[in-house]
Amino acid sequence: MSRAGLVAARLLQIVPTFLAIGAVVFVLARLLPGDPVSAMLGDRATEEAVTRLRAQLGLDQPLWTQFLLFAGRMLHGDFGTSIALRVPVTAVIAERLPATLVLTALATVLAVGLAVPLAFVAATQAGRWPDTLIRAAFQVGLSSPIFYVGLLLLTVFAAGLRWFPVGGYGDGVAGHLYHLLLPALTLALSFSAVIMRNLRAAILEVLQAEFVDFARSKGLSRRVVLFRHVLRNALLSTVTLVGLQVGTLLGGAVITESVFAVPGVGRLMVDSIFARDYPVIQALTLVLAVIVSLAFLVTDLVQMWLDPRVAR
Repeated sequence: MSRAGLVAARLLQIVPTFLAIGAVVFVLARLLPGDPVSAMLGDRATEEAVTRLRAQLGLDQPLWTQFLLFAGRMLHGDFGTSIALRVPVTAVIAERLPATLVLTALATVLAVGLAVPLAFVAATQAGRWPDTLIRAAFQVGLSSPIFYVGLLLLTVFAAGLRWFPVGGYGDGVAGHLYHLLLPALTLALSFSAVIMRNLRAAILEVLQAEFVDFARSKGLSRRVVLFRHVLRNALLSTVTLVGLQVGTLLGGAVITESVFAVPGVGRLMVDSIFARDYPVIQALTLVLAVIVSLAFLVTDLVQMWLDPRVAR
């Protein structure tokens, strides 16, 4: 299959996934204890006020009617109005989503940039002290909870040394990167440990392959063998792992954004769940599902570039 065919097939697969997730999240949102009316009016609200607000929000209609209205608006790209914020859901998400996307992308870049060279050193020095030291250091990062790492970095580098801001998102590209560096590093430390262990094992496996021995017998230099033949083939499994971990990074962003006061969709999702803001919960889940699906598409394209046999 060509690259264009693969892209078209993956994009078509997103449509039924989008519809299925929309139906599931509609049901799950309404299984949450309580409802938006109780969250907005409190326990002391009168029955008349509750009835009037439920009618205004359309919650007095049968569940199947609410779902049909939701599905119809969803197919037209209209996710309704936020119950808690009283503004269009698309406007809320458009304001918050860039911070989360930049945070996730920066964390991925830091994790890959940290893990790949160290995994290469660990694999080529397997069984020696550099390998032991690198694996031990990454094991600490892998074993530490995200919220603890975030609080530690925040205390030392922001509150203590004042090298970085305590929270926020900043202004402009440079300001965004500066404010998100510590949160991204928090996510990257545990993620890089997973990448390093996977890539190290893959490199050790490829080093034992016959084509590597053949490349050496041809008189190719060690540098050419390692970078052109070994690393390129070993990266296949690591690329798959990075793509699969995008959802995990987005989930970790919920905690990280709370610790560093980043105005992203992670905090918005938590606030919306507590407020029983059904439109925001539904729209955010669908948007994140599309992002993860696109990440899988990018993963497939990178794998095709590394190994054209993947497309066959």
